[in-house]
Amino acid sequence: MSGTLHVVGMGPGDPELMTLKAARILASAPVFAHFAKIGRAGHARNISQGKTAPDATELRFDYPYTTEIDLADPRYLAGMGEFYEQCAQTVAKHLQAGRDVALLCEGDPFFYGSAMYVFDRLRESHPTEVIPGVTAMSGAWSRCSVPMTHGDDRLTVLPGTLEEDELAERLADADAAVIMKIGRNLPKIRAALERAGLCERAIYVERATMRDELVCKVADLDRAPAPYFALILVPGRQGAR
Repeated sequence: MSGTLHVVGMGPGDPELMTLKAARILASAPVFAHFAKIGRAGHARNISQGKTAPDATELRFDYPYTTEIDLADPRYLAGMGEFYEQCAQTVAKHLQAGRDVALLCEGDPFFYGSAMYVFDRLRESHPTEVIPGVTAMSGAWSRCSVPMTHGDDRLTVLPGTLEEDELAERLADADAAVIMKIGRNLPKIRAALERAGLCERAIYVERATMRDELVCKVADLDRAPAPYFALILVPGRQGAR
């Protein structure tokens, strides 16, 4: 009988923001897997410290690259596709042996999460379960004490990898917005916010819910690029309330 693949949302960073179900799965899984950048501790792995079974088998999957190749470069899709295929095959061996696997993913697995690509490859051949997690954006706006939407407000979530013109256009049409994937895109994002007339409203949040958290107005920000765990909030609620 096949083991079950549990795709576990680990939340935004603070281990106390993991769900009870995520903690239970972690504590009982005979195998757990996580992604990481070469030479660095994986974020999801850091959150899981002390919460996995003492005798659990650990599978670490190092990305072949992260920002070294542009997303539009055909080599990126080919290389990442091969990487996720290898990850899925490694996980499948444990599932076929009847062992459950907890695949860790920071935030929520289906919101820009790498775990979804392994899930895609195994969902038809093995039992799967997805445990949702607190997203980075909800962790961020909670830590900032910034209500984001009300009434008929539309919340727009944008990747900072978009071209500046498209970012500016979509921001200008949004009631409230969250911009993800900041990194080296920060200067372009700031320019798009200024063009949309939203720079003064925008809030930069780095490592939300973590020990070295940083919150400031985008207009006051004096750094670039941003680290991986950063996002920008543009609160809505501009109408009567």
